[in-house]
Amino acid sequence: MGRSPCCEKAHTNKGAWTKEEDDRLIAYIRTHGEGCWRSLPKAAGLLRCGKSCRLRWINYLRPDLKRGNFTEEEDELIIKLHSLLGNKWSLIAGRLPGRTDNEIKNYWNTHIRRKLLSRGIDPTTHRPVNEPASAREVTTISFAASTTKNEAEQCITAGINLSSKEENSPVFERCPDLNLELRISPPYQQQAQEQLKTGGRTASLCFGCTKQQRL
Repeated sequence: MGRSPCCEKAHTNKGAWTKEEDDRLIAYIRTHGEGCWRSLPKAAGLLRCGKSCRLRWINYLRPDLKRGNFTEEEDELIIKLHSLLGNKWSLIAGRLPGRTDNEIKNYWNTHIRRKLLSRGIDPTTHRPVNEPASAREVTTISFAASTTKNEAEQCITAGINLSSKEENSPVFERCPDLNLELRISPPYQQQAQEQLKTGGRTASLCFGCTKQQRL
């Protein structure tokens, strides 16, 4: 059973929002907050779908929205975040206050892609377009066992490869404790034959016992 629709589609307005509808939505949210978008249209006296109200508020009516063209600093930040996060527009928008994910996605497709191509950079891989295939290496971000969660998140944000830290760093000298108590069992077929001879008991060889016998 699928999820029920958020409203009766047949009795809702479609198309461009009017100024009166915008004012009603703004006034309601200022007084009562966003709340549940499914019930908000009826409470605010709007013949609109709950999804339509949510998108209208988030993308156009929020008071903290940033208007106007993107700055050069915002362009470079978007490029850097896209090289790390890919097409995760909501995460990228979280680092650009006042900008929406839909706005950033549209801006990327209409402006920044062309800007990167004019620089000779592939907007998907963020590498030179004419770079030989043999010269392309996969860049990985590796984490040491003793690296804290906060350090890892900071390095992901900055695009740093943690393995490039100095080898003498005390943080990377520590290794997790290893359990070296190992046992070697005969191959499966030989083990099955031994079980028949010993009445079902499994024969195993212990390193510690072998060492003592040799001594």
